[in-house]
Amino acid sequence: MAHEYRLAVAWHDDPGTVDYRSYTRDHVVSADGKPSLDGSADRSFRGNPARWNPEELLVAALSQCHLLSFLHVAADAGVVVTAYTDHPVGRMTKDDDGGWSVSSVVLHPEITVAGGAPDLTTLHHAAHEACFIARSVAFPVTVEPPER
Repeated sequence: MAHEYRLAVAWHDDPGTVDYRSYTRDHVVSADGKPSLDGSADRSFRGNPARWNPEELLVAALSQCHLLSFLHVAADAGVVVTAYTDHPVGRMTKDDDGGWSVSSVVLHPEITVAGGAPDLTTLHHAAHEACFIARSVAFPVTVEPPER
């Protein structure tokens, strides 16, 4: 069994990639039936800071995946979640060969549960194990909920 995710990424510039500094990094990500997403490079790489960059979207995808996995395992466990916020932090570092890579993402979920706050550690662990995006990346993704 497999799932496919089909997108379109469109970029254009005139006169184009004449040199590294000359071309725009702005592009548009789209999928049928969804609003378009204005993308660019990170500001550090000559991108537009008003647009989403791939690094932010990767961090967002990990946060969203944990959220959705957590809601699933909580519902299965009979825990009623009424609110969930996260303030994830992704870190990108320079590699020994001079290239860059995402080296870690830390999720900081804050969860409100109906009827009190049980220990959610087991649910976070199960959600992390179920998150297919976290399972797919080659860097650590950690979950650090606030102390209760």
